[in-house]
Amino acid sequence: MAEKIGFIGLGLIGGSIAKAIRQYFPDYELLAFDKSKETLALAVQEGTIHTSCSSIDENFRGCSYIFLCAPIAYNTAYLTQLKDFLSPECILTDVGSVKTSIHEEVIRLGMEENFIGGHPMAGSEKSGFVNSKPVLIENAYYILTPSAKVLKEKVEAYRNFVEALKALPIILDYEEHDYVTGTISHLPHIIASSLVNFVHDTDTKDELMKSLAAGGFKDITRIASSSPIMWQQICLKNKKNISRILGDYIEVLKRAKDAVDEESEQQLYSMFEDSKDYRDSMPNSSAGPIKKRFALYCDIIDEAGGIATIATILASNNISIKNIGIVHNREFEEGVLRIEFYDETSSSKAAELLKKYRYIVYEV
Repeated sequence: MAEKIGFIGLGLIGGSIAKAIRQYFPDYELLAFDKSKETLALAVQEGTIHTSCSSIDENFRGCSYIFLCAPIAYNTAYLTQLKDFLSPECILTDVGSVKTSIHEEVIRLGMEENFIGGHPMAGSEKSGFVNSKPVLIENAYYILTPSAKVLKEKVEAYRNFVEALKALPIILDYEEHDYVTGTISHLPHIIASSLVNFVHDTDTKDELMKSLAAGGFKDITRIASSSPIMWQQICLKNKKNISRILGDYIEVLKRAKDAVDEESEQQLYSMFEDSKDYRDSMPNSSAGPIKKRFALYCDIIDEAGGIATIATILASNNISIKNIGIVHNREFEEGVLRIEFYDETSSSKAAELLKKYRYIVYEV
């Protein structure tokens, strides 16, 4: 029997999950509620969902899964509206990157037997259904945080469903999840945003820092372009963990400052050596919370048609380019031209192809 699956919110993540379900389970019935009528109309027009809902109503009764994909603060508010429509068999889940607040509300409302928290560790600087795609969660870690009273059979069913969508399920306690993601996801976003603001506030009158900022600086601050409202809510909902982690990190920065002030050669060397060794030990295949970019650098001669020639070579071999441009600040990169691709396969294929045409290529 075809499953019936409901979505509350159909933005980047909700839309991507819905499209993945449509791709791998074309006979499933999908319905959605979203505050944006335009989003719902587009989702129906594209064939992603069958039914658009103007409210959370009887349409959601009988669902096998209901995905809460609205901003974190709204997801907890929607729980009360959904409670009467849940059958004992239904798996209620969310996609938020903070889990404690919604688990506590689920416990308060007595909905633990239905709830399994979910966090697909995938995303983009671009938001909204229009930017969603079925491959967004492919090969990405998908963390499941089961409630204490949910049946093991439901957890296993959800794990199998996630695997069928080509994601990589991991089961964690919800409090452990919030500390882990607070360190490897929430902290980097705060650092990136504060670093960009620091450069903005200390820039010269002619904005020389902004003009020269490229390469390494733009790469490590790329995530500062993410949704402000989403990260505002994450900080508010994971306040306890983020405050603790920021405090610990500030102590690390103080030690770095002390090493500089004291001209401690050994401490400075150890800091950079230890970070290099640990960074280099991380697997390239790891699908973490911060989306990986697939790019290569290439040397080209400054002559008319140089970039066009490379673009033609790649296009004639069915390799799509996501972005291409000259790197003017090459303090941290080799190669004049930076070419970005949509996936790792395209990047690797492009590198091999350009080498055959005797281009000097640097892979990252």
